[in-house]
Amino acid sequence: MDIRDVDLSTGIRMQIAQAGLGGRPLLLVHGFTGAKEDFTEWLDELAGLGWHAVAPDQRGHGVSTKPPSKSDYSFELLATDLLELAGNLWGAGARFALLGHSMGGMVAQVVALRVPERLTGLVLMDTTHGSIAFVDREQLEKVVEIVEAVGVDGLADILATREDPLASPAHRRLLTEREGYAEFMDRKFRATSAAAYAGLMTAMMDATDRLDALRSLRVPTMVIVGEDDRPLRRESRRLAEAIPGATLVVVDGAGHSPQFENPDGWRDAMRSFLDRIAAGAGTGTGADAKAAP
Repeated sequence: MDIRDVDLSTGIRMQIAQAGLGGRPLLLVHGFTGAKEDFTEWLDELAGLGWHAVAPDQRGHGVSTKPPSKSDYSFELLATDLLELAGNLWGAGARFALLGHSMGGMVAQVVALRVPERLTGLVLMDTTHGSIAFVDREQLEKVVEIVEAVGVDGLADILATREDPLASPAHRRLLTEREGYAEFMDRKFRATSAAAYAGLMTAMMDATDRLDALRSLRVPTMVIVGEDDRPLRRESRRLAEAIPGATLVVVDGAGHSPQFENPDGWRDAMRSFLDRIAAGAGTGTGADAKAAP
Protein backbone atom coordinates (compact mmCIF):
# COMPACT_ATOMS: atom_id res chain seq x y z
CA MET A 1 0.00 0.00 0.00
CA ASP A 2 1.16 3.51 -0.71
CA ILE A 3 -0.18 6.99 -0.04
CA ARG A 4 -0.07 9.94 -2.40
CA ASP A 5 -1.82 13.21 -3.21
CA VAL A 6 -3.97 13.80 -6.29
CA ASP A 7 -4.66 17.36 -7.46
CA LEU A 8 -8.10 18.06 -8.95
CA SER A 9 -9.05 20.89 -11.28
CA THR A 10 -11.30 22.35 -8.58
CA GLY A 11 -8.28 23.13 -6.40
CA ILE A 12 -8.93 20.16 -4.13
CA ARG A 13 -5.93 18.03 -3.24
CA MET A 14 -7.15 14.57 -2.26
CA GLN A 15 -4.90 12.23 -0.36
CA ILE A 16 -5.42 8.60 -1.29
CA ALA A 17 -4.23 5.24 -0.03
CA GLN A 18 -3.94 2.60 -2.75
CA ALA A 19 -2.78 -0.93 -3.47
CA GLY A 20 -2.81 -3.16 -6.55
CA LEU A 21 -1.79 -0.69 -9.24
CA GLY A 22 -2.81 -2.15 -12.60
CA GLY A 23 -5.69 -4.19 -11.19
CA ARG A 24 -9.41 -3.74 -11.72
CA PRO A 25 -10.47 -0.24 -10.51
CA LEU A 26 -12.20 -0.06 -7.11
CA LEU A 27 -12.92 3.11 -5.13
CA LEU A 28 -13.85 2.87 -1.41
CA VAL A 29 -15.42 6.03 -0.01
CA HIS A 30 -15.70 6.82 3.69
CA GLY A 31 -18.58 8.52 5.45
CA PHE A 32 -19.23 11.66 7.50
CA THR A 33 -16.25 12.52 9.75
CA GLY A 34 -14.48 9.43 8.41
CA ALA A 35 -11.21 9.05 6.53
CA LYS A 36 -9.37 6.79 4.11
CA GLU A 37 -8.16 4.81 7.13
CA ASP A 38 -11.66 3.35 7.36
CA PHE A 39 -10.50 1.02 4.55
CA THR A 40 -6.69 1.00 4.51
CA GLU A 41 -6.48 -2.28 6.46
CA TRP A 42 -8.12 -4.11 3.55
CA LEU A 43 -6.45 -2.52 0.53
CA ASP A 44 -3.58 -5.00 0.25
CA GLU A 45 -6.00 -7.91 0.55
CA LEU A 46 -8.23 -6.45 -2.17
CA ALA A 47 -5.15 -5.96 -4.32
CA GLY A 48 -4.39 -9.64 -3.86
CA LEU A 49 -7.79 -10.40 -5.37
CA GLY A 50 -6.86 -8.48 -8.49
CA TRP A 51 -8.20 -5.00 -7.68
CA HIS A 52 -6.56 -1.59 -7.77
CA ALA A 53 -8.17 -0.56 -4.48
CA VAL A 54 -8.17 3.15 -3.67
CA ALA A 55 -9.45 4.87 -0.52
CA PRO A 56 -9.44 8.70 -0.57
CA ASP A 57 -9.90 11.34 2.09
CA GLN A 58 -12.90 13.30 0.82
CA ARG A 59 -12.74 17.10 0.80
CA GLY A 60 -12.93 18.51 4.32
CA HIS A 61 -11.79 15.22 5.85
CA GLY A 62 -8.48 13.64 6.84
CA VAL A 63 -5.60 15.49 5.23
CA SER A 64 -7.33 16.44 1.99
CA THR A 65 -8.04 20.09 1.18
CA LYS A 66 -10.57 21.77 3.48
CA PRO A 67 -12.37 24.62 1.70
CA PRO A 68 -13.47 27.24 4.25
CA SER A 69 -17.12 27.80 3.31
CA LYS A 70 -20.16 25.70 4.19
CA SER A 71 -21.27 26.13 0.57
CA ASP A 72 -18.16 24.21 -0.56
CA TYR A 73 -19.75 20.98 0.67
CA SER A 74 -22.57 19.10 -1.02
CA PHE A 75 -23.16 15.58 -2.33
CA GLU A 76 -22.89 16.91 -5.88
CA LEU A 77 -19.49 18.50 -5.23
CA LEU A 78 -18.18 15.37 -3.51
CA ALA A 79 -19.47 13.25 -6.39
CA THR A 80 -17.66 15.50 -8.86
CA ASP A 81 -14.45 15.06 -6.84
CA LEU A 82 -14.76 11.28 -7.00
CA LEU A 83 -15.40 11.22 -10.73
CA GLU A 84 -12.40 13.44 -11.43
CA LEU A 85 -10.26 11.32 -9.12
CA ALA A 86 -11.34 8.18 -11.01
CA GLY A 87 -10.49 9.86 -14.30
CA ASN A 88 -7.09 10.88 -12.97
CA LEU A 89 -6.35 7.35 -11.76
CA TRP A 90 -7.78 5.24 -14.56
CA GLY A 91 -8.35 7.57 -17.51
CA ALA A 92 -11.25 9.70 -18.71
CA GLY A 93 -14.39 7.61 -19.00
CA ALA A 94 -12.82 4.56 -17.37
CA ARG A 95 -15.21 2.21 -15.56
CA PHE A 96 -14.75 1.34 -11.89
CA ALA A 97 -16.45 -0.33 -8.95
CA LEU A 98 -17.59 1.97 -6.15
CA LEU A 99 -18.25 1.39 -2.45
CA GLY A 100 -19.79 4.15 -0.37
CA HIS A 101 -20.13 3.92 3.41
CA SER A 102 -22.79 5.89 5.32
CA MET A 103 -22.69 9.45 3.93
CA GLY A 104 -20.24 8.13 1.36
CA GLY A 105 -23.06 5.83 0.24
CA MET A 106 -25.27 8.88 -0.35
CA VAL A 107 -22.53 10.41 -2.49
CA ALA A 108 -22.10 7.08 -4.28
CA GLN A 109 -25.79 7.12 -5.19
CA VAL A 110 -25.34 10.56 -6.76
CA VAL A 111 -22.41 9.21 -8.78
CA ALA A 112 -24.40 6.15 -9.87
CA LEU A 113 -27.39 8.19 -10.97
CA ARG A 114 -25.20 10.70 -12.81
CA VAL A 115 -23.00 8.22 -14.71
CA PRO A 116 -24.30 4.66 -14.31
CA GLU A 117 -22.35 3.63 -17.40
CA ARG A 118 -19.10 4.34 -15.56
CA LEU A 119 -19.75 1.79 -12.81
CA THR A 120 -18.92 -1.91 -13.00
CA GLY A 121 -20.48 -2.44 -9.58
CA LEU A 122 -21.90 -0.52 -6.61
CA VAL A 123 -21.74 -1.30 -2.89
CA LEU A 124 -23.98 0.77 -0.62
CA MET A 125 -22.92 0.15 2.97
CA ASP A 126 -24.88 1.25 6.05
CA THR A 127 -26.48 4.16 4.26
CA THR A 128 -29.84 5.66 3.33
CA HIS A 129 -31.65 6.88 0.24
CA GLY A 130 -32.84 10.21 1.62
CA SER A 131 -32.49 12.52 4.59
CA ILE A 132 -31.30 11.22 7.97
CA ALA A 133 -34.81 11.20 9.40
CA PHE A 134 -33.88 8.81 12.23
CA VAL A 135 -32.32 11.70 14.21
CA ASP A 136 -34.33 14.68 15.47
CA ARG A 137 -33.84 17.60 13.08
CA GLU A 138 -33.96 20.22 15.82
CA GLN A 139 -31.08 18.50 17.60
CA LEU A 140 -29.06 18.31 14.38
CA GLU A 141 -29.61 21.98 13.65
CA LYS A 142 -28.38 22.76 17.16
CA VAL A 143 -25.25 20.68 16.53
CA VAL A 144 -24.57 22.66 13.35
CA GLU A 145 -24.90 25.90 15.32
CA ILE A 146 -22.46 24.59 17.92
CA VAL A 147 -19.80 23.52 15.41
CA GLU A 148 -20.02 26.90 13.68
CA ALA A 149 -19.54 28.60 17.05
CA VAL A 150 -16.85 26.49 18.75
CA GLY A 151 -15.32 24.42 15.92
CA VAL A 152 -14.93 20.67 15.61
CA ASP A 153 -12.69 20.30 18.66
CA GLY A 154 -15.26 22.07 20.82
CA LEU A 155 -18.07 19.96 19.40
CA ALA A 156 -16.06 16.76 19.92
CA ASP A 157 -15.61 17.62 23.59
CA ILE A 158 -19.36 18.16 23.97
CA LEU A 159 -20.40 15.03 22.07
CA ALA A 160 -17.99 12.91 24.11
CA THR A 161 -20.49 13.20 26.98
CA ARG A 162 -23.49 12.08 24.86
CA GLU A 163 -24.68 8.86 23.23
CA ASP A 164 -24.00 8.51 19.51
CA PRO A 165 -27.33 7.79 17.71
CA LEU A 166 -25.49 5.26 15.52
CA ALA A 167 -23.80 3.53 18.46
CA SER A 168 -24.61 -0.17 18.72
CA PRO A 169 -23.62 -3.08 20.97
CA ALA A 170 -21.07 -4.02 18.29
CA HIS A 171 -19.55 -0.53 18.33
CA ARG A 172 -19.38 -0.42 22.12
CA ARG A 173 -17.77 -3.86 22.17
CA LEU A 174 -15.12 -2.70 19.71
CA LEU A 175 -14.35 0.36 21.83
CA THR A 176 -13.58 -2.01 24.68
CA GLU A 177 -11.82 -4.81 22.81
CA ARG A 178 -9.78 -3.06 20.11
CA GLU A 179 -6.86 -1.12 21.50
CA GLY A 180 -6.75 2.45 20.23
CA TYR A 181 -10.12 2.33 18.47
CA ALA A 182 -11.67 5.13 20.53
CA GLU A 183 -8.66 7.33 19.79
CA PHE A 184 -8.89 6.41 16.09
CA MET A 185 -12.53 7.52 15.97
CA ASP A 186 -11.78 10.73 17.83
CA ARG A 187 -8.81 11.53 15.58
CA LYS A 188 -10.90 11.17 12.40
CA PHE A 189 -13.66 13.33 13.85
CA ARG A 190 -11.30 16.13 14.86
CA ALA A 191 -9.61 16.06 11.43
CA THR A 192 -12.92 17.05 9.81
CA SER A 193 -13.26 20.78 9.16
CA ALA A 194 -16.05 22.77 10.80
CA ALA A 195 -17.26 23.94 7.37
CA ALA A 196 -17.44 20.33 6.12
CA TYR A 197 -19.30 19.27 9.23
CA ALA A 198 -21.85 22.06 8.94
CA GLY A 199 -22.25 21.80 5.17
CA LEU A 200 -22.55 18.03 4.96
CA MET A 201 -24.76 17.68 8.03
CA THR A 202 -27.09 20.19 6.36
CA ALA A 203 -26.88 18.21 3.11
CA MET A 204 -27.86 15.02 4.95
CA MET A 205 -30.79 16.76 6.65
CA ASP A 206 -32.06 18.32 3.42
CA ALA A 207 -31.34 15.46 1.01
CA THR A 208 -33.90 14.71 -1.68
CA ASP A 209 -35.11 11.12 -1.53
CA ARG A 210 -33.42 9.15 -4.32
CA LEU A 211 -35.39 5.92 -4.02
CA ASP A 212 -37.61 6.38 -7.09
CA ALA A 213 -34.67 7.49 -9.22
CA LEU A 214 -32.69 4.44 -8.13
CA ARG A 215 -35.40 2.13 -9.52
CA SER A 216 -34.06 2.89 -12.99
CA LEU A 217 -30.46 1.99 -12.08
CA ARG A 218 -28.93 -0.88 -14.03
CA VAL A 219 -25.68 -1.42 -12.15
CA PRO A 220 -24.73 -4.63 -10.28
CA THR A 221 -25.39 -3.63 -6.67
CA MET A 222 -24.91 -5.01 -3.19
CA VAL A 223 -26.51 -3.27 -0.21
CA ILE A 224 -24.73 -4.23 2.99
CA VAL A 225 -25.71 -3.32 6.55
CA GLY A 226 -24.73 -4.40 10.03
CA GLU A 227 -27.32 -6.45 11.90
CA ASP A 228 -27.15 -4.00 14.82
CA ASP A 229 -27.33 -0.86 12.67
CA ARG A 230 -31.02 -0.57 13.42
CA PRO A 231 -31.51 3.05 12.22
CA LEU A 232 -30.41 1.95 8.74
CA ARG A 233 -31.78 -1.60 8.45
CA ARG A 234 -35.10 -0.48 6.99
CA GLU A 235 -33.49 2.01 4.61
CA SER A 236 -31.06 -0.65 3.43
CA ARG A 237 -33.88 -3.05 2.67
CA ARG A 238 -35.68 -0.36 0.72
CA LEU A 239 -32.55 0.33 -1.31
CA ALA A 240 -32.12 -3.34 -2.14
CA GLU A 241 -35.78 -3.68 -3.11
CA ALA A 242 -35.69 -0.57 -5.31
CA ILE A 243 -32.49 -1.22 -7.28
CA PRO A 244 -33.11 -3.93 -9.88
CA GLY A 245 -31.21 -7.13 -9.09
CA ALA A 246 -29.62 -5.75 -5.94
CA THR A 247 -28.60 -8.11 -3.14
CA LEU A 248 -29.07 -7.23 0.54
CA VAL A 249 -26.43 -8.62 2.89
CA VAL A 250 -26.94 -8.30 6.65
CA VAL A 251 -23.68 -8.77 8.56
CA ASP A 252 -24.13 -10.60 11.86
CA GLY A 253 -22.71 -9.04 14.99
CA ALA A 254 -21.94 -5.73 13.28
CA GLY A 255 -23.27 -2.21 13.60
CA HIS A 256 -22.57 0.87 11.50
CA SER A 257 -19.02 -0.13 10.52
CA PRO A 258 -19.07 -3.85 9.70
CA GLN A 259 -15.57 -3.79 8.20
CA PHE A 260 -14.31 -3.28 11.76
CA GLU A 261 -17.05 -4.92 13.82
CA ASN A 262 -17.21 -8.18 11.86
CA PRO A 263 -14.32 -8.06 9.39
CA ASP A 264 -14.69 -11.72 8.39
CA GLY A 265 -18.36 -11.28 7.53
CA TRP A 266 -17.68 -8.06 5.65
CA ARG A 267 -14.74 -9.64 3.82
CA ASP A 268 -16.82 -12.63 2.74
CA ALA A 269 -19.59 -10.41 1.39
CA MET A 270 -17.14 -8.20 -0.49
CA ARG A 271 -15.19 -11.10 -1.94
CA SER A 272 -18.36 -12.78 -3.22
CA PHE A 273 -19.67 -9.59 -4.81
CA LEU A 274 -16.36 -8.55 -6.34
CA ASP A 275 -15.80 -12.05 -7.72
CA ARG A 276 -19.17 -11.82 -9.49
CA ILE A 277 -18.25 -8.44 -10.96
CA ALA A 278 -14.91 -9.77 -12.15
CA ALA A 279 -16.70 -12.73 -13.74
CA GLY A 280 -19.32 -10.46 -15.31
CA ALA A 281 -22.07 -12.36 -13.58
CA GLY A 282 -23.95 -9.44 -11.98
CA THR A 283 -25.18 -9.69 -8.40
CA GLY A 284 -27.73 -12.46 -8.35
CA THR A 285 -31.49 -12.32 -8.08
CA GLY A 286 -32.03 -9.82 -5.29
CA ALA A 287 -32.41 -12.42 -2.55
CA ASP A 288 -31.38 -11.53 0.96
CA ALA A 289 -28.19 -12.98 2.35
CA LYS A 290 -26.49 -13.29 5.70
CA ALA A 291 -22.78 -12.87 6.26
CA ALA A 292 -21.29 -15.33 8.72
CA PRO A 293 -20.39 -14.11 12.21
